[in-house]
Order: sequence, then structure tokens, then C-alpha cells
Amino acid sequence: MVVCFGELLLRLSPAGRERLVQADTFEVRYGGAEANVAAAVVMFGGKSRYVTKVPDSVIGEAAVQSVRRYGVDTDGVVRGGERLGAYYLEKGASYRPSKVQYDRKHSAIAEAGREDFDWQKLLDSADSFFFTGITPAVSDPEILMDALKLCKERNIRVYCDLNYRAALWSAEDAGRILGKMMPYVNVCVANEEHVRLLFGITPDEDLTDEEDRLGDIGRKMTETFGFAKVVLTLRESISSDDNEVAAVLYENGALYKSSRYKVHIVDRVGGGDALSAALIYSESPDVKDKVIDPADREVQIDFACAANALKHSIEGDICIADAGEVKKTMEIARSGGRVRLVR
Repeated sequence: MVVCFGELLLRLSPAGRERLVQADTFEVRYGGAEANVAAAVVMFGGKSRYVTKVPDSVIGEAAVQSVRRYGVDTDGVVRGGERLGAYYLEKGASYRPSKVQYDRKHSAIAEAGREDFDWQKLLDSADSFFFTGITPAVSDPEILMDALKLCKERNIRVYCDLNYRAALWSAEDAGRILGKMMPYVNVCVANEEHVRLLFGITPDEDLTDEEDRLGDIGRKMTETFGFAKVVLTLRESISSDDNEVAAVLYENGALYKSSRYKVHIVDRVGGGDALSAALIYSESPDVKDKVIDPADREVQIDFACAANALKHSIEGDICIADAGEVKKTMEIARSGGRVRLVR
């Protein structure tokens, strides 16, 4: 079982591609990086427990039910505080990028204390733990450190997506706080820009080939923090409607790369979360009959990136797909992108 810890958010979006200033109504959804991962892991066939704090209110309960409906264990959700954090999403189109406006100050998780979370109990039966760099940006970092230290004691595998958000904190603060957490992490998901901003890690200047550069970053991250694996994600934006995504996995001096996935975007929120969930699923001891062989590292990273690509076609924060659909997406990309119609 993977335990995921982070803020659960109310998402408000104008209809279609309207701008926020045009909106007369908002579509309501719930999500948040760690909640998205918890739900996707279950959708793929694994087990997850979600830990957060929400207000003891109708809105708080609606948010929790939105995660529980996928089969996530939400018994560890703490009730209390004044409000649920929220964000407004304006979807981009063509040359206009998407925009996010946060409204999460004084949220339940932001005002939570270390005493709210009994990690001895919350990590019971856990074999893995997931968090993102967003969590210590919006809550007391010591809460997360308590969990990480216990994971170390219990030999629980820790996954982290750096997921740096400049709107939440400075790169200097993020690098300082996350830098203290990284030695507890086994698998780190990031992109080249965030690694440079937070930790000052860059490839050697004489490396011009993309694979050599990414491999050098993975090596330096591993040497600095002791990671078992590093996953670096890549994205090329053709427009707000069309992107190309890929990823590489660095482990034990070797670099494995995924296919490149051309995606037409329905909703890009949660793509990275789907990738993390697929990684966790592929290594989960809960799942006996996986759709891929995770020992084949190139297949493993390709499967994870396929989940990222597939999520772009799904409305909302969560990758609502099973592992078979992710595998099929991977196979389509490997066959040159041809989709066969079944009549």
C-alpha cells in the first residue's frame, strides 16, 4: 500500500475555454497532486491510503468522498480547520496558455500541526510513501519530516515529485527545505528546470546530446542525495492544445528513455501525477499480476509516460483509466501512433 500525503483542493473552472473574467458559472471538481496519485494507483490495480486535513463541513466531506469513490482508503483524513484550499483553472487555447489562480491561505492543511497526524498508525501496512514539493510549501514541513523519518526507520520506499510552484514559494526556500528531505527519498521525479532552480544541479557544459545531458543530471542528483532512481520528464509545447511528452529513468549509471507521445490536450492537470502513480503501481508488491514487467526499465518508464499522455485526454485532475488502457497507449506509441478502430 502507498500512503499519499498532501492538500486536497476544490477546483473551480469556467465552462469550456472561457476566461475567468467571462465566467458566470464554475465547474466544480476536487483534486490535488497526492490525491490524484492515490486515486490513480487504485485505478491501475494497487492499494492506497490518502492522508490530509479538511474542514469538518459539507464541502470537506464532499472533497473526501470525491477521492473515496475510487477505492482509496481515507480513514486517515483528519477533520478540522476553517476552510478547504481552492484554485481557479482557466484552460488555455492555441497561443493562450492555461492559468491557475490559487486561493489556499489559511486552509485546513496550512494550519495543521504535527499533533494532528499519528504517523505510527497512518503508515501501518505501508510499503511506500508519496509526496510532492507542494506539500511542504503549503503546510508545516515538520509534519512531512516526521513521516519521512519513520519511513526511513521502517524501510518504506519513498517517492517524491519535486513539482515546484513559484506561486507558492521561492526557489531558494524550496531548495533549502526540500534539500533536507531528499536524503529520505528513494525515487525522485523532476524536470531539468526545477533541478537547476532548487539545487543548482546542471549538466556539464560540454554535453550537447540530450541523452548525455539528462544522464549527467541523473548521475549528479543520485550522487548528491543517494536516490535509487531519478525520473526526468520532458515536455515540448507546440501550442496550448498540442504538446509532446517524454521521460527518462536514470538508475545505476544507466539511462532508459520512453517513447515520445504527441498529445492533444483535453485537460493537462494531473499528467505528472499519473506518471508517478504508474511508477508506484509498477513496483507495488500489492499487485501480483502487473500488465508490464517492471524489471524491464525501458518498459517501466514508457508505461509511466504513457499514463501521463493518457491523462491529457481525461477531464479533471485524476487519471481515470486502468492499467490495461495505459499499456495499450504505450503499445500504440511504440507502433508508430496508429489507432485501430474496432467495429
